[in-house]
Formats: sequence, structure tokens, C-alpha cells
Amino acid sequence: MTAEHPDHMPNTQQMQHLLNARVKGIAISGIRKFSQLAARYPDAIHLTLGQPDFLTPEHVKQAAKQAIDRNQTTYTANAGLIELRQAASSFLQAKYALSYDPETEIIATNGTSEAIDIALRAILEEGSEVILPGPVYPGYEPLIRLAGAKPVYVDTRDTQFRLDAKRLSDAITPNTRCVILPYPSNPTGTTLSQDDLEQLAQVLNGKPIFILSDEIYSELVYDRDHVSIAHFPSLRSQTIVVNGLSKSHAMTGWRIGFTFAPKYITEQMIKVHQYNASCASSISQHAAIEALGPGANDALGMREEYRVRRDYVCDRLASMGLALTRPSGAFYAFPSIERFSLPSFEFSARLLEEARVAVVPGDAFSQLGEGYIRLSYAYSMEQLTEGLNRLERFVKSL
Repeated sequence: MTAEHPDHMPNTQQMQHLLNARVKGIAISGIRKFSQLAARYPDAIHLTLGQPDFLTPEHVKQAAKQAIDRNQTTYTANAGLIELRQAASSFLQAKYALSYDPETEIIATNGTSEAIDIALRAILEEGSEVILPGPVYPGYEPLIRLAGAKPVYVDTRDTQFRLDAKRLSDAITPNTRCVILPYPSNPTGTTLSQDDLEQLAQVLNGKPIFILSDEIYSELVYDRDHVSIAHFPSLRSQTIVVNGLSKSHAMTGWRIGFTFAPKYITEQMIKVHQYNASCASSISQHAAIEALGPGANDALGMREEYRVRRDYVCDRLASMGLALTRPSGAFYAFPSIERFSLPSFEFSARLLEEARVAVVPGDAFSQLGEGYIRLSYAYSMEQLTEGLNRLERFVKSL
């Protein structure tokens, strides 16, 4: 058989229209886009990524090495090693008084990103609506759209970035299928109190609406204990909690996340996970058992250091006259730059070019983030000090 003459082969332009329209409609994350731009400036101070500057705890790394030496390198159960799911169950019970059956209600995933993906694909259909409090992490909207659903943004800028009961109620329509609660918040560092959650629970109680509670920063809450919406018994049957080890244990590259949800939801999510990934890395799973067991409190020391950095960053930003809602969780500051009358991308680009400081433009977090910039304080005090010194000089020059 001879190959067809190249003149008769479809060209790139002819094939391009056959690509998935939903995928083509998705933009690259504004966070990554600006980080790539900043990479062109090797002398810049980078305050962009939510990447802990701590090392993975040594005992966790040792557990992974032992797993390799013991040849524990095969597939695991789709939902993950039962020992890991038991450790995750015990961790949530001890930390947040949440009870999930490790046999039927927990899935170990390839990071929290996959956990969100399998949750949304399991519950959304064409035309479904998903309520998002904005400004918000940009990773949700693409997954919502890939599932054929529509994101509905609720403006939280004048409620200190907290989703309140009235605005949630006003946003609900007959097509509402899910509400995402991303607290502690990326990019704002906002958390929800017990009272906040009780008011949201009153709105959602009895309504056929799923709740996806992204709690990846739950171990990094500074001013009060973290509370999950799943803590309310009346909402447990409609709530999916996602969490993971990336932020709490400085394990971003290990890619271990979890879903915690009632059996009837988990049975559907495991199908998506099974065909998407088979299982999470076996080596990472063994490391995660160590992290959630003996390392259950590994985040405490990191959290205290982040608290010191938070206080320093907030004080410096205030001294520059940059309005800020004080973050009570995660490791981000989200100051307003509205008084400079510059679009957030232009402000950030000029800051990078003129002062060699890389931050993330607020519009990366939806249009509701316009007029803000995000600074990550998951960096050393030396980097933060120099970065803020440069920022201050830049602000004074405007």
C-alpha cells in the first residue's frame, strides 16, 4: 500500500475546525500566562505562584523511598490504597469532625485539580449552572464549560469577598446544579465563619443543589478554626468536599488529592476517575499515608511562618496606601490598585518591566478581579522584603 500523495492530505487549516470547540474556547490560566511572561526577566522577584517554599517533610520523603525499595510500584485500587483512605478519614475526623467511610465515600485523586474535575463531570449536564463567588481561582470555569455547563459569577467585592446568603439566594435559578465554595480563598485569602456557613446552609437546605467545597487550604487558617459546610448534617447528602496535600504538606508535585462525598455520588465519580487516571501514583499514596498519619500536624509550623509573612505583607501594603481585605487563610494578598486607574494587566506588566516584580493581574480571577493584583507570600522573607521594596518604589512613581 502506497501513501496518499501529500497534495490530497487534509492540511492543518482543514483539520482545525474538527477540534473540540469547548477545548478551543478555553484560555490558558492567567496565573500561568503571567508567570511565563515573568520568566523572561531573570532578575525579577517572583510573587506569583501558590507554591509553598517549604520542602516536603523528610519523613514523608523517606516513606516514598521505602515504597520504591519494597517494589510498591503497581496499580492500586482505583479509589486508592485502603490504608490511605483510612488515614484520610481519620484526618478529617480529627481535624474537622467530618465522618466519611473509607470504603465507599473517599477517592484518592491526582491532586485536587482532578478531584474537582471528576466531581463536576459526575454532577453536571448540558445547561447546568454553577454558582461561583468571584473573584475566584481560574481553574473552575474551564472544567464547568468542558462539562457543558455555565458558570454564574456572584460579586463578592463589597462583602470582603465572602459569599453571603442573599446573593447566593438571588443567583439560584431552576438550572442551578452546583455551588462552589472555595474557602479559604485563592486569590483573596478569605475564609468563612461558622455564622457565614449557617446562613448559606439555610439557603441551600432542602434544595436539589450540589455543593462543591474546595478546602485545599483548610490547614492554613490563621484567625479561627476551619469549618466545613459538610459539618451541617442537613447538607451532607449534597456536599462534595475536595482536599489534598499540596498546600498543607508542601507536596505540590506529589499530586495527591481527595474527594469526600456520600456513597451515591462517589459511585459516579469513581467511574470518571477510573477511566481518566486508573489511580493516583502508588509511590505518592504511600508518602501520603505517612503525611496524614505521623505527619498530621506537619502544617502547623508552616502555618505559623505564613502568619508572620501575612502580617508583614499586610503592614507593608497598608503603608503604601493599597486597600486590602486582610487574608485569614491560604497565602495570598489581594490588594486594590483601583486608585491608579490602570487595568490590572497593564499595572502588573509595568511593575514587572519597570520594577522587576512579578505578581498576578486580578483579571486572571474573572472580570470581578479587575482592579486588584494577587501577591503570594509563599516565599522567603528576603524575597518578600525586596519585592515589596520594589513595589513601593513603583507605586510612588505612578
